[in-house]
Amino acid sequence: MRRILPIIVFTQFAGTALWFAGNAVLPELQKELNLEQGALGLITSSVQLGFIVGTLCFAVLSLADRVSPRLLFMLCAVAGAAANALLVFLPTSFTTILLLRVVTGFLLAGVYPVGMKIAASWYNSNLGKAIGYLVGALVLGTAFPHLLRTLGTGLHWQTILLTISGLAAVGGITMYLLVPDGPNLRKGASFDARNMLQVFKVREFRASAIGYFGHMWELYTFWAFVPVILAYSLPQLTTTEISCYSLW
Repeated sequence: MRRILPIIVFTQFAGTALWFAGNAVLPELQKELNLEQGALGLITSSVQLGFIVGTLCFAVLSLADRVSPRLLFMLCAVAGAAANALLVFLPTSFTTILLLRVVTGFLLAGVYPVGMKIAASWYNSNLGKAIGYLVGALVLGTAFPHLLRTLGTGLHWQTILLTISGLAAVGGITMYLLVPDGPNLRKGASFDARNMLQVFKVREFRASAIGYFGHMWELYTFWAFVPVILAYSLPQLTTTEISCYSLW
C-alpha cells in the first residue's frame, strides 16, 4: 500500500502536465500564426471551458461509478495526450488550437477529479494528507511545461508538446497497470440535480467549496498570466528569464 500513493501522485503530475502545454509554446505559435496578445487568454480559457463542461458531463453520467476509475483515468490521459499531440500533426491554425485545447480540457476532467476518487478509494483515515500530495502534484504538473521550455531552450515547440503528451500517456498507463481498484471503492449514487442545492445548505461544505473556487481562480490565473505581467513590467527580460521567474 505504501507504493500506491507515490504512483497516484506521479500519474496525476504526468496527466495534468497537459493543462498549460499550449501556454508554454505560445510565443512560437504567435510567431508562426501572427497571433495577437489576446491569444493567451483565449487559449487558457478554452482549456478551462473544456474542463468545466467535461466535469459536468462526467458527473451527470456518473462515469467514474459506471466503469473502473483507473480505466477511465487511463483512457482520458491517453486521449488527452493524443489531442495535445495533434497540435503538431494537424495544419496549424488558431481555430484548430482552440478546439484541441477544449478537447484536452474536457479529457482532463477524467484525470484530475478521477485521480482524487482513486486516492479516496485507497486512503480513508489519511485521505486529507493524500489529497494534499495530489494538489501538490497538480501544481507541479501544470507548471511542468514552463519548466521544460526553460530547461530545453533549444527544443522546438513540437518536441515540447510531444514530450508532454508522452509523459501524460505514460502516466495514464501506469495508473491502470500498477494501481488496482482500492478497497474503499464504492458505487456512487445516481446524479440528482436537486442535491446540488441541498449540499450548499451545509455550512461547512459551502465554506470549503467557496474556498476551493477561489483557489482555482488564483492558481490558474497565476500560471497563465504571471509570464505576461513580467514581460510587460520588465521588457528587458528574455523569454528564458521570464520562464524562470514564473517558476519561482
